[in-house]
Amino acid sequence: MARHPELLIPASSLEVLKTAVIFGADAVYIGGEAFGLRAKAKNFSMDEMREGIAFAHEHGVKVYVTANILAHNYDLDGVRAYFEELRDIRPDALIIADPGVFEIAKEVCPEIERHISTQANNTNYGTYLFWHKQGASRVVSARELSLREIKEIRSHIPDDLEIETFVHGAMCISYSGRCLLSNYFTGRDANHGACTHPCRWKYAVVEETRPGEYLPVYENERGTYIFNSKDLCMIEHIPELIDAGIDSFKIEGRMKTALYVATVARTYRKAIDDYQKDPELYRKNMPWYLEQIVGCTYRQFTTGFFFGKPGDESQIYDSNTYLRDYTYLGMAGEVRDGMVRIEQKNKFSVGEEIEIMKPDGRNLEVTVERIVNEEGVEQESAPHPKQVLYVKLTGDAEPYDILRRKEMEMNGEA
Repeated sequence: MARHPELLIPASSLEVLKTAVIFGADAVYIGGEAFGLRAKAKNFSMDEMREGIAFAHEHGVKVYVTANILAHNYDLDGVRAYFEELRDIRPDALIIADPGVFEIAKEVCPEIERHISTQANNTNYGTYLFWHKQGASRVVSARELSLREIKEIRSHIPDDLEIETFVHGAMCISYSGRCLLSNYFTGRDANHGACTHPCRWKYAVVEETRPGEYLPVYENERGTYIFNSKDLCMIEHIPELIDAGIDSFKIEGRMKTALYVATVARTYRKAIDDYQKDPELYRKNMPWYLEQIVGCTYRQFTTGFFFGKPGDESQIYDSNTYLRDYTYLGMAGEVRDGMVRIEQKNKFSVGEEIEIMKPDGRNLEVTVERIVNEEGVEQESAPHPKQVLYVKLTGDAEPYDILRRKEMEMNGEA
């Protein structure tokens, strides 16, 4: 029996959570201010988490909270107190990697589902069965699995144990995210959520008897980025993902902007729905999906391990930059007297052509006619990030629409 896949979208902030919900997520995963593996993400205070969960639930969308650090002794009391707070906020699930943390969750808030993080190295059906016996309702597959292996896992586990799998986003160079590079180079522990991404740095080789003489590892005048993987993208392989028995299609990116989240959520939502409505419609709309997906930041694409072990073609050796087609200007808030309220994210000016990106797939090209600040003073441009402005456009924007500007050339964004 074909399973109806959940589209699971990351959110770095309350604004991004609302974007994910409006643009097509079935579920959103977020981090609190502690015990998640994205310490540099903005993350949610308890009040923001409460508001975000309420907003999502009003729209029929679930919220999962990450608590997937590999805990030390000194973490455990804090984890217990944290879960006691979460018990009252009632997210739909906790994403956990550490068995000790799992046991605390089972004891403190047994009514909240427990999902097993990809950090737990879930590479075989025996591991899935182990976690099912412990009371887990879902296991996130290791990124190193092929579709054939996932399908085999599905055939060996109970129907009520769900498989969640990353289908889009940045790939970690280390096995299931178990990386010590950041800790070694900077003292910031990736397994405690403080990764500095040294896999994106530029490396060379030094021969022992010739200190200071740097030899490129790969012949290129800029050196090489030997650990820098292409980004995962499975938009062209929705049928295979469904056939493998995956329950939740997970998008990576808990440090990404609302524009990125809106673009990826909207595109995968349409692709999944189109395929389930009519496989021919899905094939016909493929050029649109691909055009949309490259409109947000990406690092060139790969299918990862899904069709076999990746080789050197899955790496990017000459650059660590993202490519970007669009610049995020802000999210539409209330509309009053034909003026749209936004908190501005990047500079734009009166007379400029921009786009209104809508959850239903439309992109409206409009012109900025007026910009007015909170004091009612007219402005020719919006140069100050986070400034609250009221903008008159030649087309209709509704709350939660995304305003963006198409760039004439691809830009580098580290």
